[in-house]
Amino acid sequence: MRVLAGLLCLVTQVWTVKANVEKTIFLAPGPVTRPDVRPSLDDLNLHVLSPSHTILPAQLPVLFPSESVPRGGESWYLLRGLDEGRRYEVRICWPATVSTLSLSQVMSTFQVSSKHALGTDYCAQQPTDFWLDTYPITQVFDTPELISSLAQYSEQLQGAKSQVEPYNHEPQQTAPQSVLFLRIQAAASYYSTNRTLMESPPPVHVDIILDPFLLNIFPQSLGPFALYVSAVAVGAWFLSGYIYRWLLSVATETPDKPHTD
Repeated sequence: MRVLAGLLCLVTQVWTVKANVEKTIFLAPGPVTRPDVRPSLDDLNLHVLSPSHTILPAQLPVLFPSESVPRGGESWYLLRGLDEGRRYEVRICWPATVSTLSLSQVMSTFQVSSKHALGTDYCAQQPTDFWLDTYPITQVFDTPELISSLAQYSEQLQGAKSQVEPYNHEPQQTAPQSVLFLRIQAAASYYSTNRTLMESPPPVHVDIILDPFLLNIFPQSLGPFALYVSAVAVGAWFLSGYIYRWLLSVATETPDKPHTD
């Protein structure tokens, strides 16, 4: 009965489990020719993800949800050099824990009470909700809400120190390319009685990853794992046949006749 009760508790709490990975899957659009006008995409100074630069470490700014920003702060990035019609996945991964130094620094400044009843675990987990969306260039430029958010973020990058770790931007290219905008919304998912923390929550350390699909079936990063599983399955098939034949031979082997005096 205790085992059944424990399993029931686990099943009823499955919906509360959250991973530290969010992603979006999309198909790359056709190449577009960027007009020679100002401001251009390069003038936005956005950080770029491409098949040659697939990982971007970042310190992502977050905000607490409000009526004006129900999904927290917004950050914009550029996906460039994609293959038309190919399926891609963009993942954002953040660590489940932070360093002891960061933990002590935050704990010495703030006293946090989380809606997840984390207590001091806030500092170790930084609970944050993320939303990832991709947009074609024309959709962003034709939507006042999106172009306003993009312009505001671009101005923040140019007017303040970038919150992304040093990263080499790709050289400007005038040839038609498959390009998409990536918008990441980040909302702090905890509460605190400290007004300073509620007004300026600390940024979250994340990795933004662009992962192309193989044959538009599964992400390229899973390729080695798929090969490993295939090798194990083939090996197990042949090994099981050998073991079966060996057991069959043992079962059918006639015992030696007992000796008689």
